[in-house]
Amino acid sequence: MKNIQIIDGAVNATFSLFQATAEEFEAIFPDGRDIELIEDLIDRLGEDAAGAVLAPLWDRPILKRDALGIHGTLFYDNEDRRAHIPPSKREVDWDSGSVNHAQRDLFAKHR
Repeated sequence: MKNIQIIDGAVNATFSLFQATAEEFEAIFPDGRDIELIEDLIDRLGEDAAGAVLAPLWDRPILKRDALGIHGTLFYDNEDRRAHIPPSKREVDWDSGSVNHAQRDLFAKHR
């Protein structure tokens, strides 16, 4: 299972984690991505297929303290962040001005 953190506009700011199967994860984050906007997922898969992929996740929450890593981030209600997300939708491709020196070094090793 892979863990997906949901970043949404809710005022409770829980940013909960849910577990996805390998197949579900690949449908949400294709081509090595680890970042996705819900609008793009729906555009890519269609509303019904996106809903079918996501529906099982909501029954698989996991506590942050029990998670062995966060494998992907799915943004809801964050269209305003689009300009800041790397076009590749991969964490290692953040603009170097958006991360600190240690992150730049780490990300460079994983591109």
